[in-house]
Amino acid sequence: MAIVGGSKHGKRWRKVAGAIEHRKAYAVDEACKLVVGSASAKFDETVEVAFRLGIDAKKAEQGVRGSVALPHGLGKSIRVAVFAKGEKAKEAEAAGADVIGAEDLVEKIKEGFMEFDSVVATPDMMVQVGKVGKLLGPRGLMPSPKVGTVTFDVGPTVKSLKSGRAEFRADKAGIVHAPVGKASFGAAKIMENLSALVVALNKTKPSAAKGVFLKSAALSTTMGPGVHFDVAPLRNA
Repeated sequence: MAIVGGSKHGKRWRKVAGAIEHRKAYAVDEACKLVVGSASAKFDETVEVAFRLGIDAKKAEQGVRGSVALPHGLGKSIRVAVFAKGEKAKEAEAAGADVIGAEDLVEKIKEGFMEFDSVVATPDMMVQVGKVGKLLGPRGLMPSPKVGTVTFDVGPTVKSLKSGRAEFRADKAGIVHAPVGKASFGAAKIMENLSALVVALNKTKPSAAKGVFLKSAALSTTMGPGVHFDVAPLRNA
């Protein structure tokens, strides 16, 4: 989670950070306006949210992972790879998948091919996918039933991913990082994407997790400081 302050940042970053009170938890709509206004790079910066969750991430039963189709997408082209054969491979191609294969795709990945951003697999292909799990897993690319990427509904899943579906997963510190669009979207669209993400995130609360689930959160752009916002009104979303 980005923290405002410090002397190791450049003049541009410090100027932007000066307009943000780093100890304040802003109202979520105000935070969206501030984070969009903080974008000052020459490219269209991605807006990301980081949530600190009230979970013990070391316990498997308290793992948090999911995905959500954002109403305004992610603002970037998503390259989708699909592990499938026969009719399901044809379905993937018709849906616009960028890479389609089976054992041959496994071999390509072993040789270093990683030109994709998301991976879908039919359940019968998971034995093959497991052979490159150590390559896909650390990059967050391993297909999972929890996020709907292990499925026979290949066509709709590929279309959803390419239109802008955000995947999220709690790390070992209990932090979830997820993109919610581009700075060029404007505050209103970022707010709507963020709201959809919060609803999906709340649904993943583990039954074993006790107490407050959404503890704190901050928005930031690719090159900008963090803007903390009040999560209390979002806990029942």
